[in-house]
Amino acid sequence: MPASSYPSVVVFTTPSCPWCHRAKDYLRGRGVPFKEVDVARDQAAARDLMRRTGQAGVPVLMIAGRYIVGFDQPRIDRMLGLH
Repeated sequence: MPASSYPSVVVFTTPSCPWCHRAKDYLRGRGVPFKEVDVARDQAAARDLMRRTGQAGVPVLMIAGRYIVGFDQPRIDRMLGLH
């Protein structure tokens, strides 16, 4: 699938999070473009994420405006139309 046909993807991460690295590697491996937000460096983004999801943990993926908490590969695949 061409990169332009995927919905927008934002991955909220921290540098020390192993599941964040797995999520990013998975998206890269599937050719899915994404924006990364390091919530360890961006405190405003961290507060906003907590307010929106009720979660302090990462990774959190936002796909087309909907949040996925954790590296939930089947749900990511469904939301991206991957099979």
